[in-house]
Amino acid sequence: MNVHLHRAVTVFAALAIVIASSVMAQSYPTKPVRMVLGFPPGGGIDVLARIIAPKLTERWGQQVVVDNRPGAAGNIGADIVAKAPADGYTLLMMTMSHAVGASLYTKLPFHPADSFSGVTLVGATTLVLLTHPSSSAKSLKELIALAKARPGQLSFGSSGIGGSPHLAGELLKLQTGINIVHVPYKGSGLAFADLIGGHVPLLMSALPGALPHIRSGRVRAIAVTSVRRSQAVSEVPTIAESGVPGYDVRHWFGALAPAGTERTIIDRLHDEFVAVLHMPDVAEAFGRAGTDPVSNKPREFDAYLRAEIARWGKVIKEAGVRVN
Repeated sequence: MNVHLHRAVTVFAALAIVIASSVMAQSYPTKPVRMVLGFPPGGGIDVLARIIAPKLTERWGQQVVVDNRPGAAGNIGADIVAKAPADGYTLLMMTMSHAVGASLYTKLPFHPADSFSGVTLVGATTLVLLTHPSSSAKSLKELIALAKARPGQLSFGSSGIGGSPHLAGELLKLQTGINIVHVPYKGSGLAFADLIGGHVPLLMSALPGALPHIRSGRVRAIAVTSVRRSQAVSEVPTIAESGVPGYDVRHWFGALAPAGTERTIIDRLHDEFVAVLHMPDVAEAFGRAGTDPVSNKPREFDAYLRAEIARWGKVIKEAGVRVN
């Protein structure tokens, strides 16, 4: 009798937890939600967050506050969220650099995967390889031939060490065997100034920041890094179709919650983010920013993040990338 009673109590206790969790998810959120970004205003992830946040505010009737905490390649913002209560009221809007940091920085105060629970991917954009319009290399094939004829004499700029443009360039070097020297800049603005001024022959950049310069004719787009052409510059071929099969780099954006957040809260967040991403005006706003809205399931995003950590860790090791 006591055994049966114990089992009944256990079952009812488990059922009570499930019901409480479900009720919590249905009533969530009951107060403002903070959306932390590890980057300054105006960048790609900031633009996307400020498209998404007002839509979530409308749906929830609770304010979603975008909180920029720039510094250390996004790690300051990530650390804030990793140490926040796992209650769904502090979220991290992050970029591909979050996965890169696992191998680039040896003493992070958090683990890029273990310290977080995935909500969903939210967007992805391609990068683009650029030259000055006066360059003799008008295609990737011509550029590779030029680089092999002059090993170590050509350089390519990027917005900084360890960013997706830098690593996309290192991956291109590894897959083609060319020897071009990386020149890191403190932001894409300075990099574009030097490319347009003829001080650096090549530049790898995220497409949104490059579009105005491409359209004005101040720079020439040689190839995009994604496996498919971008609708924004459909005339520009991919690196893969230009003679580097298997090459595919997308700069992606996602949403994370602190590890230990209730699965019902994670699922509610996922459903709400996906509903916003499917709104026509959101898709249009993303398109103007040169970004495709994308999503996946929370556990799929967890797996994707770990795969990206492994992928870029290998590139960083093989290329010998170091942070000074």
